Formats: sequence, C-alpha cells, structure tokens
Amino acid sequence: MISRSRTSPSGPELSSLVYGTWRMLDDGSSAQDINRRLNRCVELGITSIDTAEIYGLYRVEAALGEALRLSPGLRDRLEIISKAGIYIPNEKNPERRVGYYDATGPQLSRSVEQSLQLLGTDHLDLFLVHRPDWLTSVDDTAAGLNQLLRSGKIRGAGVSNYSAAQFEALDSRMEHALVTNQLEFHLLHMDPITDGSFDLCQTRRVRPMAWSPLAGGRLFDGKNEAAVRLARAAASLSHKYNGATLEQLAYAWILAHPSRPIPVVGTNKIDRIESAAAAAAITLDREDWYALWVAAKGHNIP
Repeated sequence: MISRSRTSPSGPELSSLVYGTWRMLDDGSSAQDINRRLNRCVELGITSIDTAEIYGLYRVEAALGEALRLSPGLRDRLEIISKAGIYIPNEKNPERRVGYYDATGPQLSRSVEQSLQLLGTDHLDLFLVHRPDWLTSVDDTAAGLNQLLRSGKIRGAGVSNYSAAQFEALDSRMEHALVTNQLEFHLLHMDPITDGSFDLCQTRRVRPMAWSPLAGGRLFDGKNEAAVRLARAAASLSHKYNGATLEQLAYAWILAHPSRPIPVVGTNKIDRIESAAAAAAITLDREDWYALWVAAKGHNIP
C-alpha cells in the first residue's frame, strides 16, 4: 500500500505517488474509463490526483469532474491538486493572440472558481501557480493565494516550475507557508539536485513534486544514448530488486532523494499505474542509485 504524509509541516496529506492527468484525454478515454482508473488508484493507495486548468486544452478538469460524479463519495476519498496561470490560444479563447502567464490575484481566484465548478467540488486540497509570471509582483500573487486560503476554497498553496529564489520571494509574502514546488525531475533531468531547488525544499521541510518522472517517454527511446545506457544499467540491477523494470527503478531513484519527491504518474494504462505503485516499495542501495546517475550522465561522478 502506498504511504501518505504531509507535504510540509502545515501542508495537506498526500499519497507518496500522485496520479497525473496531463494526457488523460489523449487516448479518447471516456468518463467510465477515467472513473475506473481513479477507483483503481484509490485501491492501490494513490489517493492524490494532479490536474491543471490548461490540461487537454482546458478540457481535462471537466472530464475529471464527470468521471468523479459516476462514483458518489469518490471525491471524498481523494486529494485534488490543480494548477493555473497559463493561458494560450484555443477553441474556447480564439481572441488570444499568444500564450502568456497571469498569476495576478484576481486571475488566480477566477481560475480556482472555474476549477471548482468543473470538478464538482467546493475546495481544492492543493492549488499551485503553474509557472512564474514575470509581470506580476509576488505581493499580487500572494494576495490572491492568501485570500483563497482564507476562504477555504483551497486547503494548501504551492507553486510549479519556480526556481529556489522565486519560491523564497513568493513565500516571504504568504500568510501560510508554501507547501510544495512541482518540478521536472527524472534521470534525464536532474537540475533540481544542483540548482538549489531541492536544497531549499529540505531547508523548509517541504516535499517537492516531480513531474514527468519517466522523461515523457524518452527514458525508453532506443535512439537516446542516455536511455540506452540506463536500459543496460537497469537490466544489470533488475535481479537484485525482484525483477524491477527500468520504469520501476526510475521511480525508485526519484523517491530515494532526501527531499522526498512525490512523483506524478502520468499514464492511461492501469497496469502501468500498478507497476508504479509496486516501485514505491523499492529501496535502492546507495551504490545502485549512483550507478543509475552515472548511466544517465555517461561519466563518473566528479
């Protein structure tokens, strides 16, 4: 069973793996299909669901809400995470000429109201500013988040894709501390280890979230030299971890970092959700963690 813990001393309790919905509609999934996946996630202990206003060109939240309505009481067994702040041209908004960020307080409030309506709920367990908005002051963004927290419409506030400095700046204006930073982190993208992001998370006792833990599928690309090296390394380690696959070792590698990242599992296949859940039980030896690092980088440690 997947464990649960708080994202920070004051943050919401989430499962140690989160089910991501970025590409939930890519395969034409029906509400019934999505509902089956959500129920299986709960059975496995993956109770936290990650979505965003922009996902599926602004269609995923509505589809998720429809799927939730098929199982009365299912929403109460879940922690729903959503994000907002990215606005691009699409069918619903043909007047937009270019994509832009908007993390002003009023816009974040409007986005949360819309998310609540589409999802059919009265609160979000966690709400993240999806990207830093270079034209909005941290005072403005914080004012919006603080008001949403006061109203109870969101139970926790965090960010996504923020640098350590951007996180600190916004956090300095918050009435309640930010509870997570959702960052790209996987064997082919290790920047959070070295750019200060995960160090700050440890300083603040904040658990980061890791999006694209399998590098968007590039981890299995036979034309990618790093992926080929990782496949060889995983094959040599598999017997030691009860036949673990590269996919499972990739999740275990993320989970082993002391900042305790929470991987966002993005798949529409139930068997792969089950595989990810099994990976949560793998504890990599230190030398094996570094062996995967070396395979990914193509050179020994400095």
